[in-house]
Amino acid sequence: MVRRPKRFPKRRYELHAHTYLTDGELLPAEFLRRAEELEHEALVFTEHVDPSNLEDTVSRLAEACDALRGYYRTEPVPGAELTHVPPDLIPELAEEARDNGARVVLVHGETPAEPVKPGTNEAAAGCDAVDVLAHPGLIDPETARMASENGVALEITTKHGHCLANGWVVRVALETDAELVLNTDAHLPEDLLKPEEAATVAMGAGFPERMLKWVLEKVPRKILKKR
Repeated sequence: MVRRPKRFPKRRYELHAHTYLTDGELLPAEFLRRAEELEHEALVFTEHVDPSNLEDTVSRLAEACDALRGYYRTEPVPGAELTHVPPDLIPELAEEARDNGARVVLVHGETPAEPVKPGTNEAAAGCDAVDVLAHPGLIDPETARMASENGVALEITTKHGHCLANGWVVRVALETDAELVLNTDAHLPEDLLKPEEAATVAMGAGFPERMLKWVLEKVPRKILKKR
């Protein structure tokens, strides 16, 4: 018999998605419509940025979200994902992203799937302008504690390659009281999850069913409300 989650939030919060502005395939409007059909409460567009494109990309996203807001049940939220930037630049670029309209700032963490520069996890965890350390790979407990102290949530993900360390991330986060979110790192329409699918992924990564509301609803709502 297949085990299915029995109690889980009925609305989704997706804090990590990419449109055609970087390496995704959809316009923000189409992404929103598809997210709306999948019972998403909010969809955060977090384009890959570094010093070459941050100002233009984030400001364009903020303008698009302002124009589209109110036409969908799903709230569009402008964000940014600092990607493969030198760790020393993370605080400066995170603040710059906020100045240009990003409500949620992610840092592309030290995933096992890519050669992210060592020190990226630590720099993100120590920066209070960062909201989420995305796919942090085999993050060490000391860095996870730093993330907890600075209000930086750790991410578990459904993205191929990045998801290989999900079980480790959950275990370390629970040991250090770090907050956690579940994202898809969506680039394609089929990447988005229904609420029950998200609950299944969370349980598969090691969450007890009683904690699903925390990781799938309470933490993402807290992140969206604090900015």
